[in-house]
Amino acid sequence: MTHPFPLPAEDRATSPYTGWTRAHWEAAADGLLAAVTPYATPGRALYQLPGHRPSWSGTRSDGLEGFARTFLLAAFRVAGARGADPHGLLERYADGFATGTRRPGGDGPEDWPRIADRSQPLVESASIALGLRITRPWLWDRLDDGVRQRVGAWLTDALTATPVPTNWELFPVAVGGFLAEADVETEAARAAVDRGLARIEPWYTGDGWYSDGANRAFDYYNGWALHLYPALDAWLSGDTERLARYGQRLAAHLADYAHLFGGDGAPLHQGRSLIYRFAAAAPLWLGALTGHTPLAPGTTRRLASGALRYFLDRGAASGDGLLSLGWHGRYEGLVQPYSGPASPYWAAKGFLGLLLPEDHEVWTAREEPGPATAGADVTRAVHGPNWLLQSTTADGLVRLHNHGSEHLPPPGDPDQDDPYYARLAYSTATGPAPYGAAPDNHFGLLSGDRVSLRTRLEPLGAGDGWAASRHHARVVGEERPDEVRITGLVLAHGAAEIRVHLVAGAAPGHPVRQTGWAAPDEDLRSELLPLHGLLTADPLPAATAFSGRAVTPALTGETTGGAAGDLFVCLARLTAEPDPAPLETLARVDVAPADGGYEVRVAWWDGAAYRAHLSERAVRVAPAIPAPVSRS
Repeated sequence: MTHPFPLPAEDRATSPYTGWTRAHWEAAADGLLAAVTPYATPGRALYQLPGHRPSWSGTRSDGLEGFARTFLLAAFRVAGARGADPHGLLERYADGFATGTRRPGGDGPEDWPRIADRSQPLVESASIALGLRITRPWLWDRLDDGVRQRVGAWLTDALTATPVPTNWELFPVAVGGFLAEADVETEAARAAVDRGLARIEPWYTGDGWYSDGANRAFDYYNGWALHLYPALDAWLSGDTERLARYGQRLAAHLADYAHLFGGDGAPLHQGRSLIYRFAAAAPLWLGALTGHTPLAPGTTRRLASGALRYFLDRGAASGDGLLSLGWHGRYEGLVQPYSGPASPYWAAKGFLGLLLPEDHEVWTAREEPGPATAGADVTRAVHGPNWLLQSTTADGLVRLHNHGSEHLPPPGDPDQDDPYYARLAYSTATGPAPYGAAPDNHFGLLSGDRVSLRTRLEPLGAGDGWAASRHHARVVGEERPDEVRITGLVLAHGAAEIRVHLVAGAAPGHPVRQTGWAAPDEDLRSELLPLHGLLTADPLPAATAFSGRAVTPALTGETTGGAAGDLFVCLARLTAEPDPAPLETLARVDVAPADGGYEVRVAWWDGAAYRAHLSERAVRVAPAIPAPVSRS
C-alpha cells in the first residue's frame, strides 16, 4: 500500500503483527500535520479544509475546528518528543492563538467565534485546553502576556457555557483542568471540573461502561470522551484518589474494549462519529499512560497500531494526505449535521500514546495478539450495554449482538431507527445500510415499504453465548403504533448465530421480516437459514461504508395472533472463511410451546447445547445436556 506521506520500513521483529513502531506513529503525525499546513488562513488562526459543505455551525466555526483538532495532534507530537519541535509546529499554532483571539466573536475573517451554550466552539475548547496543558512549558509559558490573557479569557466562557447533556459535559472539565493549573479563574475552573464529573456520574452503568447521556447510547464516546477526560485530568493533576476511581473504571472498560478490534486492526463499526477512525486507540494508550489496564504492553500497541495502519492502508488519508469524511475513504452515510471538513481530525486523540516515553514498555515490548486472533473463538457478554461479542480466529472477524443500545432518531426524522445504534448486530467488516435503505440485521413488522422501529428497548440480560432484549415495534403511520412487543434472543457459537424473536400483540396476518448482515459480494459470506415461522425472501441491496455493493439476505413470515405470541427462528452466519461448513450442519433447533411461551432447544455441532424459554414476560437460558449434531 502506498501512503500519501513517507513511513519508515517495517519492523517485524518488534512488531510481528503490524510491522509498525513508534517511528511510524511519529511519521504519520508529521504527515497529517504537513498536509493541513496549506489550508491555514494567513494569520494561522483557522484551518479551512476543502472538500465538504460547511457544517451547521458555519464556516468560521469549521475553521476553528480545524485549528483545534490539528493543534491537539501537534501537541501530542511535541509533548511526546519532550519539547523537540523540528517542524516549528508550536510557532505555527502560537501565531494562530495570537490572531484568533484579537477580537473573539468579531466579524473579521480570522476572529474566533465565542464559546456559547451548546456551541461547536465549546467542543473545540477542550482540544485547545488539553493541547495547551500538555505543551505548557514550550508554548503557553512562552506566549506574550497579552496573548495568554486573551486566550485565557476566551477559554473562560467554557466554564459556564451550557453543554449538550451528553459527553459534552466533559469539555468544561478539560478546560477547567488547564485553567486551574494556569491560575486563570481558578475557583470557577475547579467548580467546572467538579460539576462536569458529577453530571456524568448517573450515566455510569457499571462494568466499565457509560451511556452517552440519560439514554442507552453506548458507543466509542466511552473511550474517546467519557473515560478519556476524567482519567487524563486526574493523571495530569496528580490526583491519586480520583485517578484510582476513574482508572479502575477504565481498566474494566478495556477488558471488554480490547475485544472490539478485528484481526485486521479494524475497530467495530458501530455508533456515531465513526469518522474519527483511529481515535479508537485513545483508551488503549490511556490505560498504559495511567497504569490502569488489564492489557499486556505488546497487546496495547498491537491493537492501537493495528487500528492506525488499518485506516491508512485503506485510503483514509487521501492522495494529498487529508483525512476524508468517511471510514476507508469518503462515505456520505457517516456525515452528520455537525460534521465539518476538519471533523475527522479528532482522530488526533489516537496519538495519545506519544506521551509515553520511547523507552516505555508499551513501545519496546514485542507485539502480542489481540483477542480476535489469540487462538480461540470467543463469545463474551458485555453487561453494561447488554451486548454479546463474538469473534472467530479463522477470519479475525468481530461481531457485536446488540440487545441494549439505542439512540434517539436523527434530528428532524422521527420515522427511522438510527442505523448505528438500533440494529441487532454490527461487525468489524460490515457497515449498516444507511438511512432510507432497507435495514440490515433487523427484525420487525412490515407495512408496505416501511418496517417497524425498534423503540423503548429493554435489556433482558446477557450470558455465556447469549443476549436478549424486548422492544416495542412502531410502524410509522399506523394507529396504535406501540401495541406490538418483540422479545429477541441471540445464541452465538463459532461464527454461527441463532436468532429468535417472539412477537406479541400483533394482529393475525401481519407480515414480518428478518434481515442478516449487509456484506460486500466479495470476500465475505452472509447467510440466513429459516428454521421456524420464516421463509427465504429476495436479498436486499445497499451501499455501506465498506462497499458500494453490499447484499443483505432476508426472510419473511406472518403472524397468527396466537395467545402466546408468534415465534420466528433462523440460523445466521457472517464469515470470511474461504470454505466454511454448510450452515445447516452447524446446529439443530427444536421448538415447542411451554408455560405460556416457547421452549427453544439448541444443539451445536460440537456438542454444546442450550435450552431457552421465551415468553412476553422473561427470557431464561441455561446449558442443556450435550447432543452432538451430525454433519453427514
